[in-house]
Amino acid sequence: MTTLLEVKDLVVEFPTRRGVLRALDGVSFDIAPGEILGVVGESGAGKSLTGAAIIGLLEPPGRIAAGEIRLQGQRIDNLPPAQLRRIRGRRIGAIFQDPLTSLNPLYTVGQQLVETIRTHLDVSAAEARRRAIELLKDTGIPAAEQRIDHYPHQFSGGMRQRVVIALALAAEPQLVVADEPTTALDVSIQAQIITLLKRICHERGAAVMLITHDMGVIAETCDRVAVMYAGRVAEIGPVHDVIHRPAHPYTAGLMRCIPDMDVERERLHQIDGAMPRLTDIPRGCAFHPRCPQAMLRCHEQRPELMPAGATRAACWLHDAATAAPVELTA
Repeated sequence: MTTLLEVKDLVVEFPTRRGVLRALDGVSFDIAPGEILGVVGESGAGKSLTGAAIIGLLEPPGRIAAGEIRLQGQRIDNLPPAQLRRIRGRRIGAIFQDPLTSLNPLYTVGQQLVETIRTHLDVSAAEARRRAIELLKDTGIPAAEQRIDHYPHQFSGGMRQRVVIALALAAEPQLVVADEPTTALDVSIQAQIITLLKRICHERGAAVMLITHDMGVIAETCDRVAVMYAGRVAEIGPVHDVIHRPAHPYTAGLMRCIPDMDVERERLHQIDGAMPRLTDIPRGCAFHPRCPQAMLRCHEQRPELMPAGATRAACWLHDAATAAPVELTA
């Protein structure tokens, strides 16, 4: 399978007065054309930061300290800002959580779409407007010929998110980074947006990196999923296998936190403890203080991703040198 995006050993740091904080520590994954990769984890795991690094929107003083990001084999993490701006929007689109932060309230959605199209594509104003109307239709905006001249405040939350998706697709990018695109929407609108993303991915051949904390969205939308913890990838693999046969104790804990409608419980399961602060990342496996199956080795040595059935997990339970491997269940 060909690779569209390759992230290899990505390290993102934030210099502070008290020292350098490492927010991403050796993150590696790839995405194939037409594939939807979900990225999931608790708040502070590094999901959105990974997306920002790929798009080239790290907030100063954040910086990529090591590793590589390649788009169709071309390294893009070390490009000058002017070159990166030409890639952002043209080859990589972005969908953010709150559409109001992505849309300028002083301009109609048509003006914003036309400007985006003409910035990246060599077309006339008339052709850009025609393409903008088609994009609004493709994303499910009714009466697109009239709504194109409306302002963002004249759209509902779900419709604004559709406009943002249209903006992300305006220059026909190869990759779309979608950061919590359904979080602010009600369940019925969430389902519509998920269906829309899947259809667009299938019809246009675009790959999608879907960042979310909702395993339900992951199960409905994605082909593969990467589970992140403390700035590292804890497990990555096909969605069905990660959900039904989690190989990492953290993934298994996340799955147990999801209510089971067939089982009556007085209390929901929770993972003891909390995500470590950047100033206090544990030595060895970052999850070991919260892990019920932690061994002495977990306190001393950091595990890399290794084969674990159909997935890969950063866990010593799956190392050939570890005696009596333990079966993990959700």
